[in-house]
Amino acid sequence: MKLGSRLRAEGFLFLTGYIACIPVANWLIQHFGTACPPDGPCLIPVAPGLMAPSGVLMAGLALVLRDLVQRRLGVTYGLVAIGAGTLLSAALAPAPLLIASAVAFLLSELADFAVYTPLQKRGLVLAVAASSLVGLIADSLLFLWLAFGSLQFLAGQIVGKAIMVLLTLPAIRWLRNRDQRLGAA
Repeated sequence: MKLGSRLRAEGFLFLTGYIACIPVANWLIQHFGTACPPDGPCLIPVAPGLMAPSGVLMAGLALVLRDLVQRRLGVTYGLVAIGAGTLLSAALAPAPLLIASAVAFLLSELADFAVYTPLQKRGLVLAVAASSLVGLIADSLLFLWLAFGSLQFLAGQIVGKAIMVLLTLPAIRWLRNRDQRLGAA
């Protein structure tokens, strides 16, 4: 397989993973956690004494995967992915959270996009880390405020999403190094 075709195929794998993060996050929130209260999301510990809804892990991963979609498939695919993700997020959100979920998803992904796009020329790892940080803070602030009118769980949201972003950085560095070796950087 030629290099261009291989990189494009990787882009579509990243796109598939990005879109899959949304239903997986919704499933985790409803079914996976160390505590699953009957009228609330399932929670996981993200730091000593700090809990967050289990879906935060997928939210952090989605921010990274969207950056990789843009790296492999271009700006247009990156924006189309954001649009598709927003629609899917709205479709899967429970009715009371529909607006908060869709608005937070859309604006946080656009914030990620706005930071990643110019920074990618300065380095992939820097661009992914910085854009994901901006996106995860925007997502956490917007969702909590719009859904609940409170930022009570902000720390857990940010820490949980940041953990997943940090866990991806060695793979991002490996990908960057491989791209440089192949002449695709």
